[in-house]
Amino acid sequence: MAAPKRGRDGRFPTGAAAAVGCCRSSCQRRYVRQCIKKSDGFRSSRSPLAMLRLVVDVELRHLRTMAAIAEEGTFGRAAARLGYTQSSVSQQIAALERALGGAVFDRPGGPRPVRITPLGEVVLTHGRDLLTKAEALADAVDRFRAGNGRIDIGTFQSVSNLILPAVVRQLLDEHPGCDIRLSEVKPEDPKIGDLDLLFHDGRIEGDVEHVKLLDEPYLLVAGAGAFPDGPVPVKLLDDAPMVAWPPTYHQRWLERALASYGAQPRIVFRTAGHETILSMVRAGIGSAVLPWLALHGSDASSDDRLSIHQLRPSPAREMYLHWPAERTQSPLAARAIDIAVEAANELANQMRLSL
Repeated sequence: MAAPKRGRDGRFPTGAAAAVGCCRSSCQRRYVRQCIKKSDGFRSSRSPLAMLRLVVDVELRHLRTMAAIAEEGTFGRAAARLGYTQSSVSQQIAALERALGGAVFDRPGGPRPVRITPLGEVVLTHGRDLLTKAEALADAVDRFRAGNGRIDIGTFQSVSNLILPAVVRQLLDEHPGCDIRLSEVKPEDPKIGDLDLLFHDGRIEGDVEHVKLLDEPYLLVAGAGAFPDGPVPVKLLDDAPMVAWPPTYHQRWLERALASYGAQPRIVFRTAGHETILSMVRAGIGSAVLPWLALHGSDASSDDRLSIHQLRPSPAREMYLHWPAERTQSPLAARAIDIAVEAANELANQMRLSL
C-alpha cells in the first residue's frame, strides 16, 4: 500500500481523518476496478497488484481537481475555483499521473489551455461518475442523520388506536421525507426481526432493549344501574352474562386473569370490535370488560345508558416498546421512541384523572 499522503498543512493524517482515507480508498478500489476498461489497452497491461496500487493512490480529491481543470482549461483557474494554490493543484495532478502511469493532460505552456489526453478522457469519464456517486452518498448520509430514512414499526390494536398515531403524525410533521412502514405482529409469538421498533403488551424474548410505556387497566362496562357506583369486586362477575371478544390472545389472557380472581363470566355473545361490544351492552344483553384505551377513544363515559367501574382487583396489562439491542439506532427510531414515551405519559396522566 502506498505511503500516507501529507495534508495541505504538510502533516500526515491521523485518527478519524486517516480512517476516512482508508474507507475511501477501499471504496475506490472496488469502483475503479469495475470502471476502467480495456479499450485503450491501459488495464490489460497491468497486473492485479499494479491495479491495486493504482486504486489505492487515486483519491477523490485528485479526480475532483482533474474535473475542475478540464472544465476551467487551466491549472490556475481550477486552483482559484477549488480554493487551492496552483502548486497544490499541480502536485495533485502529478500524484494522479504517477498512479496511472501516464499523463492526463498535455501542457502546452504559457496562457494556452491544457488539453486532456486519451488516458485522461477515460479517467475523467469514470471519475465524474464516481464523484457523482460520492456526492449522492454524502447527501444520503446527511438526510439519514436528519431523520429522512425508513423506519419499520410493529404494533397491536390498542397502540394503533392512540399511541402510534401520535408517533406517526409527529414524525411526518418533523421529517416529511421519512418512510414509515407499519405491521401488526402476532401477539402469541412476537419477534422483532428486521423491525426497528416493536410495541407489545409485555416483555419479549431476545436481544432487545425496552422502555415501559404504561400500565393499562381493564374496566367493567355495564348498563346504567346494573352495579352500585364505585369499584366492583371481580367475584361479582362470576356467572354474570358478558359480551366479549372472540378468544384472541388478549381475550384469553383476560379470561384467565378473571378466573384467577374467582370469576368465570357467562359469555353470551362474542364479537370483534369494541364499538359492537358497547352496542350490545347498551342493548342490555350483558356487561363487558374492556381495556382503558378502548374506552378512552369512545363516548362510553358520556353515555347515560352505560356505567363504567374499576375492578377490584384490577386486571392490567403492561405496554412496552422494544428495539434491537445490538443494532445501530437511526435518528428516526430514536425520535420515535421519545415521541412514544411522551404520548404514553400524557395518556397515563389522563388515565389517573379519569379513574
